[in-house]
Amino acid sequence: MQPRDLQPQHFAGYPPEARKLVLSHLEVLRQLPLSFVPSLLREAIDYDYRFPAERSLLDRELANLNTLTPAQIGQRFEAFAKVSLSPALEEFDWINLPAQFVEQESAHLWSTHQLDAFRKAATDYGAALESATPPEPLPVTRLGIAVIGQGVSSYDGKLFRNLRQHGTWFGRIKPDQGFDQLLSAVEERARAYPVPYGHWYVDGGQAALHTPSISTVSYNGLAPARATLLKRMQAEISSPGMGPEELRTRMARLVPADLGMDKAGDPVVDRFQVKLLTEGSGTQIYSTTFGQWTTREILRRAQALTLLVRYAPRQRQRPLNELLANTKGAPELDPLGSLIDADMAAWYHWINQQRLPGSDRSAFLAWFEGHGQAVAIGPSFPKGAESSTELGLRELLNLAIR
Repeated sequence: MQPRDLQPQHFAGYPPEARKLVLSHLEVLRQLPLSFVPSLLREAIDYDYRFPAERSLLDRELANLNTLTPAQIGQRFEAFAKVSLSPALEEFDWINLPAQFVEQESAHLWSTHQLDAFRKAATDYGAALESATPPEPLPVTRLGIAVIGQGVSSYDGKLFRNLRQHGTWFGRIKPDQGFDQLLSAVEERARAYPVPYGHWYVDGGQAALHTPSISTVSYNGLAPARATLLKRMQAEISSPGMGPEELRTRMARLVPADLGMDKAGDPVVDRFQVKLLTEGSGTQIYSTTFGQWTTREILRRAQALTLLVRYAPRQRQRPLNELLANTKGAPELDPLGSLIDADMAAWYHWINQQRLPGSDRSAFLAWFEGHGQAVAIGPSFPKGAESSTELGLRELLNLAIR
């Protein structure tokens, strides 16, 4: 099966919006090489459950491809067309299982020493696409907030070591009602700029009360789904002949109903949460890992305008089988280790935010919860500086986004 042979009936198993999208661009898909098409279909098959930012990116990519002549398509995809695929890949059901095809293709490229050439082709294609489809201007400065160290009464080490060189460290922050002030500011931004899935609050423990204008994901809120998933993983691992690749494939096929998630929930967020648990390594058992991975995915996929992440103590490390089995009841928490984890996670939060459009004007704030230490990054703050000014968190936030 080659892309040139694609017919409308081949997409009968796609969700409604995804099928409509693919059929409207079927002619251009037929002109693309097999080494590339499944990567597009991997995005398209979940179109019904994609965030608006993801839909927009895919819409613009397909629209751009439709503007190219056959000769221009041949030139742009020449490097992809030179990729040699195995008969097994050519016979694979890449239409209905595009993600699995891409995984197997990656292994094939590595084993046949074609990975470097493919990576260069993908990089060149991405650069050409970015040049042809510039991002739309943001309605407001992008803002990231990381709150770390919940439950830690004191810490003598140096926090925000990596972030300080990019902004200003504050040592006299007034911590009273600090988190409430930050959450209130996020709610205000959501009301002022009501972008669907544009404003997020992630909690590594139990989410605080907030308005429905904010999209929310919490570690405790997913406790039933996590428990169900861990039981399934235990059962799968115990099956004869089960290996990591097959386990990953089976996990990738899970949907919200498989984990007992409420059918009345937001289908886009529910699908997103399932992927957080099935694609992230350790997100099922460590709250700090959950927070870090969720942050990455919200920025990568939803391109959040506002993202508040509050880290909570994770359980202490134990043997993996013991963690998966969860036979010891309530886990022993490790607040200090979690602080160190979250400090690094805040650094990654800022890095991932800087990969998005508008990074030159974005703002970032990291705070040691309940204490006077914070670091602020943005056009308003000198790099590598320290301040002894006494400020409330809301005051500091106002400086960051002014």
